[in-house]
Amino acid sequence: MEKQKENKIYELHAEICKILANPKRLQILNLLRNKEMSVNELASLLEIREANVSQHLTVMRQKGILVARREGVNIYYRIANPKVIKACDIMREVLLEQLEERAQLVEDIQV
Repeated sequence: MEKQKENKIYELHAEICKILANPKRLQILNLLRNKEMSVNELASLLEIREANVSQHLTVMRQKGILVARREGVNIYYRIANPKVIKACDIMREVLLEQLEERAQLVEDIQV
């Protein structure tokens, strides 16, 4: 039974990683890191159609990454758990470190 629970957690973890494997969704998360925003605001900043932003927001909301609240005709989105941003920041740090290492390797080879 424990093995089944563990496997289920891996499946759920993979689902979250799949959702976050989209560059536009990462941009959305970064824009929402410090404040909530409406679809209109996000679309304007991302320079993409509101319908596209809405699709991304819906996917992230359904998986519990974002929460939404309605105010009049607008729906505002925010990050459900700040640890999501911490996780994204850590992955970005790892990426930047890898890029630095590669650049250093190329530089060493050229010398």
